[in-house]
Amino acid sequence: MRYSLTIRDEVFANRVMVASGTFGYGLEFNDYFPVNRLGGICVKGLSLKGSLGNKMPRITETYGGMLNAIGLQNVGVATFIQEKLPRLQDLGAAVIANFYGNTLEEYAECARALSVDGVKALEMNISCPNVKEGGIAFGSSVEATRKVVEAVRAVTEKPLIVKLSPNVADIRPFAEAATLGGADSLSLINTLIGMAIDVKTRLPKIANITGGLSGPAIKPVGVRMVFQASQVTDLPLIGIGGIMNRDDALEYMLAGAAAVQVGTANFVDPCAALTILEELEAYFDDNRIDLNEFVGGVKV
Repeated sequence: MRYSLTIRDEVFANRVMVASGTFGYGLEFNDYFPVNRLGGICVKGLSLKGSLGNKMPRITETYGGMLNAIGLQNVGVATFIQEKLPRLQDLGAAVIANFYGNTLEEYAECARALSVDGVKALEMNISCPNVKEGGIAFGSSVEATRKVVEAVRAVTEKPLIVKLSPNVADIRPFAEAATLGGADSLSLINTLIGMAIDVKTRLPKIANITGGLSGPAIKPVGVRMVFQASQVTDLPLIGIGGIMNRDDALEYMLAGAAAVQVGTANFVDPCAALTILEELEAYFDDNRIDLNEFVGGVKV
């Protein structure tokens, strides 16, 4: 249990997870390694009725990362529970159901529906437009962040992870708002808004024009925001953004992350998360370092 992490009343076997949207529903990756070895699998973001996503093209490589506007394509909550979740349970995977909505009511309904056996925790993606408030993203308003977390907290006893958006001036009030709203953990960061243009055609490289930037290019932003969030909340933080190897994960942990999620690296190497996990365990064992003391150990 040395590397385990407890969020609310659930124990995760280790501190390495995979980020939503980069690992599908986790089923295909079991052909490469036993996915139950990971601390958690954050599945593709789920909505009540599912979504076909955005028009093509919707992903492009950029310097130091990639830009995507998939549009949160997913099978919907009911199909996930009926078809995907049983197979994940058979694999012994620690399932974290990532979900989103466009109203407070949708968020609450999703959370209620996903609060079933086999789902170990819920992860809220609050980087979605609030259609009742002019389309501003929940995660871009401190008040909206607190309210949407409160709405979900009221309908579920599952461990609740709130995924924060980096597209704000200061992450700290958002970390505080999510904490006050009833979050059990915070994951950060989500993708940064970016754009890429083909200089030959003069057209945007993705049909949506803008998209979410991920990969190594955003790691310094993620590390900074994890450090800032750690100064204003005692909740366990999960660091995300540009983690490609062991040292990237260690950097997030020193900044204050109790765990990490591996995202874009999964597109480069399907075994990236397992490799990072094994190298982290070897690092702490070989150097006889207490993981819990290491977290937040940056010297400032």
